[in-house]
Amino acid sequence: MTDQTVTPAGSDALAQDFVRFALDCGVLRFGEFKTKAGRMSPYFFNAGLFDDGARLGRLAQFYAQALLASRIEFDMVFGPAYKGIVLAAAVAVELARQGRNVPFAYNRKEAKDHGEGGALVGAPLRGRVLIVDDVMSAGTAARESIALIRGAGATPYAMAIALDRQEMATENGQDVPHSAVQYVREVLGLKVCAIANLQDLLHYLSAGSGDAQLRQHRERVLAYRARYGVAG
Repeated sequence: MTDQTVTPAGSDALAQDFVRFALDCGVLRFGEFKTKAGRMSPYFFNAGLFDDGARLGRLAQFYAQALLASRIEFDMVFGPAYKGIVLAAAVAVELARQGRNVPFAYNRKEAKDHGEGGALVGAPLRGRVLIVDDVMSAGTAARESIALIRGAGATPYAMAIALDRQEMATENGQDVPHSAVQYVREVLGLKVCAIANLQDLLHYLSAGSGDAQLRQHRERVLAYRARYGVAG
């Protein structure tokens, strides 16, 4: 199968700037955090902390730059509830600012039974749809979005995420030898654009090797990758 991932080159300037930005905003943190899979991770990424206008606008710039650099073709943007709603709207605004004006839509968690009704809001789902989200843990949100998009007669074509953790997904409580991103790419057949990935984070920590605290974090992240990481 051909490689469906299109992402900025590992450790390139955009990815490094994004890692720095996420750290400065407190979105990317080091410590001990329990993941949805029940793992104790030495780092945590919470896109919900891009929580003011300036941060959200800068985040949207990173998405737009990564997407334009990827050369992924798409006809509209879709944001899965809830975080994806804000992300999709912000990315659509930034793409328009950069000369790529596309419609966007999002879904409700519960279908509305009055007014216009339905589970979808915004532009009609048509053509090749780009799904915008923050991270992928198990691919569940991706599958739900794909079903909604196909149900509306459009084509789920690609996903844009902020961070690819590059670690094993879980199925029925068991680790599997592929990541959620690899599953979406290889099984569901979507292109995937990530602003940065775990390798970019490690490169950033290496670049700051003069900082003892960064070196400490790097060793713990390396150990985590050795246990749960996937190649590619």
